[in-house]
Amino acid sequence: MIKIPKPLIYISVFGTVCGGAYLIKDGLSGKDYKIKTSAANKVIIITGANTGLGKEAARLLAIKNATVVMACRDLEKCEKSRVELALMSRNKRLFCRKCDLSSQESIRQFATKFQKEFNRLDVLINNAGVMRCSKSVTKEGIETHLGVNHMGHFLLTNLLLDCLKKSAPSRIVNVTMLKHGSSKINKEDLNSELSYNEEEAYNQSKLANLMFTIKLAEVLKDTGVTVNAIYPGICTTDISRHLPFYNSLTRFIIKPMAWLFLKSAAKGSQTLVHAALDPELENISGQFISNFKIIPIPFRARDQKTVEWLWKVSEKWTKVKENVSPEL
Repeated sequence: MIKIPKPLIYISVFGTVCGGAYLIKDGLSGKDYKIKTSAANKVIIITGANTGLGKEAARLLAIKNATVVMACRDLEKCEKSRVELALMSRNKRLFCRKCDLSSQESIRQFATKFQKEFNRLDVLINNAGVMRCSKSVTKEGIETHLGVNHMGHFLLTNLLLDCLKKSAPSRIVNVTMLKHGSSKINKEDLNSELSYNEEEAYNQSKLANLMFTIKLAEVLKDTGVTVNAIYPGICTTDISRHLPFYNSLTRFIIKPMAWLFLKSAAKGSQTLVHAALDPELENISGQFISNFKIIPIPFRARDQKTVEWLWKVSEKWTKVKENVSPEL
């Protein structure tokens, strides 16, 4: 009988455990987008494309030969990511452009420059966002979660609607979260001036993304422009940097334990690409998509009176219409 050295047994067991863990994680993370749809000749804007889901989506779309405009707040980080993605995909049609969603002036400048540089826009992916940050406001005095996650994308989308309509069939993809059971639009204190809770502020902004999708689909009916909301899953990205455990010693315990159940940014971005390119979604609008499937829209997002109210407030706070007062 051959005696196997204990170190080899330990190595074998360790390899088996690791291999099994990766297989389990892969299964829990969901499937990949395997439709071989080409994005050649398509111009696609992705906000927050220098890291996380946005960067991975940019990578996948660049591989599919799209022209990708990376709309980011930090141009230095954006350029670093752009070079990396260009070398990886062998696609030179990646562009970094300044777009700070916490500044409506920056958003307007981005939209104006984009329309001078490009004659079409096939897909707008509203991906960038902040989560659970300390209380702060945008340059216009809007609470940061609401101002960046919702108002910034509301303004950007409206400024680019004419370009999207001229390029029809075209698409808008809004990234939101899945569960809205505790979310609400606080009509009495929308700007969190009376009280502030970072979780409630984040949830409100993500519910606003979903309500924006529903109303915009109605506005864009019969224009050839579709808009859908997507949930990419719980992913390991930099958006979690403001969570309590992120910068504490507990992250060394929690993150390894959570690794098995969290999606990578590469996996999470699959749903973004699916919503942006899948031929089966060409005429689908106003829907909520998760893991490549259309799922029911949470009842809180279907409150029509609140949807209409939020739309009007968003028009006012972003000054989309010239005759609307800019006062909060």
